[in-house]
Amino acid sequence: MEQKWWHNAVIYQVYPKSFKDSNGDGIGDLKGITSKLDYLEKLGITAIWLSPVYKSPMDDNGYDISDYEGIASIFGTMEDMEELIAEGHKRKIKIIMDLVVNHTSDEHAWFIEARENPDSPKRDFYIWRDEPNGIISAFSGSAWEFDEASGQYYLHNFSKKQPDLNWENEELRHQIYDMMNFWIDKGIGGFRMDVIDMIGKIPDQEIISNGPMLHPYLKEMNRATFGDKDLLTVGETWGATPEIAKQYSNPKNQELSMVFQFEHIGLQYQPGQPKWYYAKELDVPKLKEIFTKWQTELGTEEGWNSLFWNNHDLPRIVSTWGDDGDYRVKSAKALAILLHLMKGTPYIYQGEEIGMTNYPFETLEDVEDIESINYAHEALEKGLPLEVIMDQIRHIGRDNARTPMQWNHEAEAGFTTGRPWLAVNPNYKEINVEAALADPDSIFYTYQALIALRKEQPWLVTAHYELVDAADKVFAYKRVEGEQAYLVVVNLSSQEQELPLVNGVEKVIIANTKVEQVLEFGKLAPWDAFCVKLA
Repeated sequence: MEQKWWHNAVIYQVYPKSFKDSNGDGIGDLKGITSKLDYLEKLGITAIWLSPVYKSPMDDNGYDISDYEGIASIFGTMEDMEELIAEGHKRKIKIIMDLVVNHTSDEHAWFIEARENPDSPKRDFYIWRDEPNGIISAFSGSAWEFDEASGQYYLHNFSKKQPDLNWENEELRHQIYDMMNFWIDKGIGGFRMDVIDMIGKIPDQEIISNGPMLHPYLKEMNRATFGDKDLLTVGETWGATPEIAKQYSNPKNQELSMVFQFEHIGLQYQPGQPKWYYAKELDVPKLKEIFTKWQTELGTEEGWNSLFWNNHDLPRIVSTWGDDGDYRVKSAKALAILLHLMKGTPYIYQGEEIGMTNYPFETLEDVEDIESINYAHEALEKGLPLEVIMDQIRHIGRDNARTPMQWNHEAEAGFTTGRPWLAVNPNYKEINVEAALADPDSIFYTYQALIALRKEQPWLVTAHYELVDAADKVFAYKRVEGEQAYLVVVNLSSQEQELPLVNGVEKVIIANTKVEQVLEFGKLAPWDAFCVKLA
């Protein structure tokens, strides 16, 4: 395998609206992010995945883009964006742009022209039909919206303000590639590609993901934009299997660096139920099975893994699969140790490194997310009690990830001097960056140590993965390279568990517990986690 910079990188996702507000309007912005680069440099990250900052009416918090080459005024200016890229470079931190090319905003110039003039070439940039079929929007209801002016329906797999682009149109594709090159020329470090598996859709056959032209389009994109440059590209691919992931990420295929696969995230939901029916507890044996499949079947030569617990669409992992009560700190460290010592590129979502938790939403008025609001109204119409709906939103809703970053114990957690666009979690006085930096035993320093290991220890990139037999609630695996083996053991529960057999420990690599005591007594206390080098 030819090693690239992203093989031992750690990427940090910033959700700009909620990271840091520099001007007191209650909304995070680019200058706010730039002001916190020293903090991110201290953490040790290699790159920032920046959620969209393009011009947008913000129907879906920026994932509805009205101008790909302009910056939304709430976030600042293009000069602010260029400053962020330049200041990042000074600290060896690259900026990965969020690329949203499955759809635009209905306020994009292309769609305005397509709607107003059915004879315009831009009309074919979108997907129009005389009659709707059975495609359902990810945000509830039909994915077809009737346009009275032209008498046809247009396709929107998300909000009706997010019309899907027609990738069959060659001129559209080349306009997208020109836009990508515009950003590459600005000095960015790559692209995270939103729902990229949907660009090859065949609407008339109700094929939404993994259509037959998906990979030809990606190969064409690669040739036209980033293929001859040293950039990271990661695709959001909800339906991927290891075999599909190889198509995307095998270097020989000349498509992407890696993909986000979500099979493990599916364990957050009850089997066979819509996502709002959350699983009451983690099925640890199933988690072991899924991670082991991805670690072993997606080989280093044939592709590459991404590793993540959180993002802007998912609830906070310490609340979902950790214990955000008595064991918040220890379980957050355990989950970090489990993930970061696997093969792949780890991603950290803002606030994960200080153990931020889900928000205790009390009423529907507390909720901002369009997906949650649409679901709540639909569920109320079907007779589901409001308290059941609120319980679901508290566990699964996307706003859990979007509450403002907790910087200190001062008003609004130091996020803004104004009124924040979304309420700050009331636990900010205990859980904040300032407190984490002051405590040498905080979650932050575990993340810092894991990031340093990734840069310093070549085996983290190249060693083979082997699952180790252990109790149901204990996830144990080895990373083996030649004669050398490293053992990772994590108790994913708030109960004591049996320790699997450990022979000949040479040294402790990282731990959230006193490993000598664990080995002596043969028991794992709640949320014990460690990695040791075996003799």
